[in-house]
Amino acid sequence: MTRPVLRCEDLSRTYGDGPTAVHALREVSLEVPAGQLLVLRGPSGSGKTTLLNLLGGLDRPTSGRVWLGDREVTGASEADLIDMRRDDLGFVFQSFALLPVLSAAENVELPLRIRGVDVADREARVADLLDVVGLAPHANQRPAELSGGQQQRLGIARALANEPSLLIADEPTGQLDSVNAEAMMSLIAALVHQRGVAAVVSTHDPRMAAYADRVLDLKDGRLAPPTGFEPALPP
Repeated sequence: MTRPVLRCEDLSRTYGDGPTAVHALREVSLEVPAGQLLVLRGPSGSGKTTLLNLLGGLDRPTSGRVWLGDREVTGASEADLIDMRRDDLGFVFQSFALLPVLSAAENVELPLRIRGVDVADREARVADLLDVVGLAPHANQRPAELSGGQQQRLGIARALANEPSLLIADEPTGQLDSVNAEAMMSLIAALVHQRGVAAVVSTHDPRMAAYADRVLDLKDGRLAPPTGFEPALPP
């Protein structure tokens, strides 16, 4: 059986000690294979961002373990975590997190420069990704010259630049209107299926679940029982 791209077991995160401790995440276990879009659904404070930070190696759990392929994330050194985030993980943030002094093309190219990809390959990959997300005509524009929807599409292109095995997106539609939000989720779903990426996307918007292959609900840091959700798109 093919090993899942992402796996976690009994993942918990507690902040503080004693009676004032905050149990942000409680014994969460899940798997995500290649080519699957998993949507984490839940209100603010349900633990979605905490879980994504643990899955992406941006924080360490109080207990439990995370694996990316055959490598354990939770036991990795800081140097190994940097390598994983550079080579195998793509992050999309609600705040876009683009560098304002760089053009659209330069924002996408930056991870490739850091990784040491040669110039010809960098240029080809940047051109391909900008075309895929519909931003080829805006390659030389800076983020401030783009709409919110365009900036988020640029964030997706940058996240995919290093051809990661796992894409993590924290409320990627949170700053978008309903039309752009649906277009964004449609784009993410298409890219996940076309490129065989495993993806975990958090949202509090119930409409976004329609684009998922699988939906998990978080409530008070725990995974809720399955609700019988049927995916709108084939796995």
